[in-house]
Amino acid sequence: MLDRYLIGLDGDEIDDAWARALFTEDAAVVFPIGRHDGFDGLADYHRASLTAFAATQHLGSPAAVAVDEGGKHAVFRANVLATHVHHPGAPGEPLFQAGTLAYGEARHGPDGWRMSVLSFQVLWTRGTPPNGAGGDR
Repeated sequence: MLDRYLIGLDGDEIDDAWARALFTEDAAVVFPIGRHDGFDGLADYHRASLTAFAATQHLGSPAAVAVDEGGKHAVFRANVLATHVHHPGAPGEPLFQAGTLAYGEARHGPDGWRMSVLSFQVLWTRGTPPNGAGGDR
């Protein structure tokens, strides 16, 4: 699921069908820049976040996954390296990169596995963030 999510950010049409294939109705997505709860508006939230950049590339490590004994709930963790390309003419460096830990939970339901929680913890950044403030930590 996390692989499909990351690849989708960089190349898929982010719409309700995309979100429905990845998330539960009550999903919570937590980014360093904000949070969105619930399925309604989830695709719009992602599209709006990505408009700050001309392009992105998200690379994820294999996820460490633990499934409960009943086989219906899982927790996962992976490393993600995100490279964001600023729009031409933007101030600062042309790239903003972030090394993060992705944490999540997933549930197995009638349509298969879906993420119920997806959260990112930034470990380091390099370059100019979209608001032009700071970088390199």
